[in-house]
Amino acid sequence: MASETGKTPRTVALFATCLADLVRPSVAFASVRLLEAAGCRVDVPAAQTCCGQPAYNSGDRKHAARIARRTVRAFRGYEWIVVPSGSCAGMLRRHYADLLGDDEGFGERVWELTSFLVDVCGFQDVRARWPMTAVYHDSCAGLRELGVKDQPRALLAMVEGLELAELPDAEVCCGFGGTFCVKYPDISTAMVRDKAAAVKSSGAGALLAGDLGCLMNMAGRLSREGSPVEVRHVAEVLAGMADEVPPL
Repeated sequence: MASETGKTPRTVALFATCLADLVRPSVAFASVRLLEAAGCRVDVPAAQTCCGQPAYNSGDRKHAARIARRTVRAFRGYEWIVVPSGSCAGMLRRHYADLLGDDEGFGERVWELTSFLVDVCGFQDVRARWPMTAVYHDSCAGLRELGVKDQPRALLAMVEGLELAELPDAEVCCGFGGTFCVKYPDISTAMVRDKAAAVKSSGAGALLAGDLGCLMNMAGRLSREGSPVEVRHVAEVLAGMADEVPPL
């Protein structure tokens, strides 16, 4: 079926991620909405599971490789695999080759959501409205493994009514780091405490990011400190869903 522009739409596969599936489904729905607005047809392979990052980060390469092989099979045949998480996208794009050796070029087909919208689709048709002052946190994996920094900011600049301010030390880790927060809880707590202080000092009403692990960590700390700052995934805002679903 042709799109409104007369071009055959790209068929992309959405890797929804565990956290979106189990904790925040609105992120997956927002991702589908955005990809369709960018002229894509979206499939969500039913055989997908966790990306294997917890096992990989814990040194369990045997089970991580088993998960990776299953993921590669589930997404075989798709030219583009889009992930609304810098952390999971980094695992699929950068670390599967380390686990599997010849991964059939799998990693080259994996894109973080905002990077895919900007760098592949050239998407400029954000129609969301959200009168809010917000800051954006750069997740470690998205920024350092995938080079995701300007893309979410470019898309958020198109949201009507949104004033995006720069978060002090936006590139500093929030302290989550997957299993890092379990292995080094005292250090992790100190890091997220500093991040929460930076968010509150900015005077912004909302905190945005592209990785649910980071968002849940920061939302939990801000909530425990009684902060009214809203915490949301960037996809929810770009898809116009900020008024449809509550913040984290």
